[in-house]
Parts: sequence; structure tokens; C-alpha cells
Amino acid sequence: MPNPAASQASRSGNPLTRRFYGWLELAALVIGLDQLSKWLVLSNMNFGDNIPVTGFFQLVLVYNPGAAFSFLADHSGWQRWFFIALALGVCGWLLTLLRQHQRETILPLAFSLIIGGAIGNVVDRVVHGAVVDFLYFHIGRYGWPAFNVADSAITVGVALMLWAQFRAPRTTPTSENPS
Repeated sequence: MPNPAASQASRSGNPLTRRFYGWLELAALVIGLDQLSKWLVLSNMNFGDNIPVTGFFQLVLVYNPGAAFSFLADHSGWQRWFFIALALGVCGWLLTLLRQHQRETILPLAFSLIIGGAIGNVVDRVVHGAVVDFLYFHIGRYGWPAFNVADSAITVGVALMLWAQFRAPRTTPTSENPS
């Protein structure tokens, strides 16, 4: 009968396995920071509160039942489950990619940030029915939609993915000559 403790010890000795779990720890850190920041905001603010921090930044408490830029926010509620399923599906796909790119740094970093951000927002959708947003940047009366730590992690992760793709060596497709 196999010894589970010995099997775990042999897996943890593999540098790629340790690296994979390190990236998962980063995703967990993003989730933790996101949820801690939201807890602090929810504990100290009421819906619609507005706390000016600078002339261009304020803390606000809003709920976004939609996606980025409140996409589908005005629908009857089906979008909550759609976005939960979509985020979990994307996270599953990114976990597969994370395993495949263990010898790299930029892409696993990007995947970890996106996974952490997506799960942070999924927690909100499950617990609150919508995503908690509270960071609001503006110039005068023109502002960027409010967002949160999870959204920031997703944005940085996507930017890193794009950067990695532009940095990737260009390969020329080879054509096989059957003759």
C-alpha cells in the first residue's frame, strides 16, 4: 500500500512542483489582500459613502453585479452565476497553463495574479451577490469606474500576459514538403 506521506515528500522535492505551489501561494495572497481590503471597506463604510483621499482619488462603496465597466449589470441576476462559472472556467484553464509554463516567470506570474483576482471577485459574487468596488480615480467630474484589488491584479496579470506574448520569439511556420 502506498505511503501518502512519502508520496507528498517526494512531490515537494521536485523544483517545478515547489514553483507551482509558490505561484498558487501568490494567488492565495492576492485573494487574501483583496478580501481583507473589502472587509475593511465594508466594516467602515456604508453603500454610497464617499471619502476623498486626494483631489483625484476617493474611496467609495459600490456593488457591481456586472463585469468590467458594469457590463451586464442591469440584468435580472442571471449574470451573477454566469460570471461565477466563467471565472471558475478561466481559472481552471489558467491552472493548466500555469503547470505548462513552470520554467518561465512572467506568464506564471500573470496567471497567478489573474487567478487570485478572479477568485477574489467570485467570493464577492457568492457572498454579496455582486463585486465590492471601492477605489475611484477621477479628474474633475470625469472618472474611471470604481474597482478593487482583485480587478487591479487581473489588469496587471493581463498586461503581463500581453507583454510576454510580444516578447516571445517569433517562429516561422514550417511547411512540410511531401516529396
